[in-house]
Amino acid sequence: MNDASDRELELVADEIRACTACPLHRSARQAVPGDGTGDSGIFFLGEAPGYHEDVQGRPFVGAAGQFLDELLAGIGLDRRKVFITNVVRHRPPENRDPLPDEIAACDMWLHRHLAVLRPRVIVTLGRHAMGKFFPGESISRIHGKPRRSTDGLPIFPVYHPAAALHQPALREALVADFRALAAYLATPAPTPEAEKKPAEQITLFG
Repeated sequence: MNDASDRELELVADEIRACTACPLHRSARQAVPGDGTGDSGIFFLGEAPGYHEDVQGRPFVGAAGQFLDELLAGIGLDRRKVFITNVVRHRPPENRDPLPDEIAACDMWLHRHLAVLRPRVIVTLGRHAMGKFFPGESISRIHGKPRRSTDGLPIFPVYHPAAALHQPALREALVADFRALAAYLATPAPTPEAEKKPAEQITLFG
């Protein structure tokens, strides 16, 4: 990650903090733009900020975030080297699921982050994040398997850490998903020629 990209990320974060595109900003304490860098080429996309994220202004800092940190460490990843954000950047009231119009209002911020970071892989955490790229698909069917979105973006769907904390069976599945992610990341990166088309298609996302 270079200084120019760092500045671009901070500019996007400033714009997200000022965003009033949906009603969520009225009930939230503050926006949660995202955290980390693109150094590893790994982009984590969650669902929505919760109480602790709303207080601190950073994603995944509560119990689910601690579990995510454990999962990252378990496959040798440093949280500071990955980028983490959510499909909505303000906390929904009472931690309810984000509504379709709220998710749609945040599309532009996902587009901006992907344009700046151009990640090697987007790891979707939970069904709402997965639904951004594979609407109508079942996370129980496709989790732990890399696949391309219709726009050519490399997606790796996994269960959400919060769900896994409450369901032991999902916890085991999520640990296995992260092992599969590590194996995927260990494969040689595509050549620049092979990457050219998906990279260009990022600009069409929205």
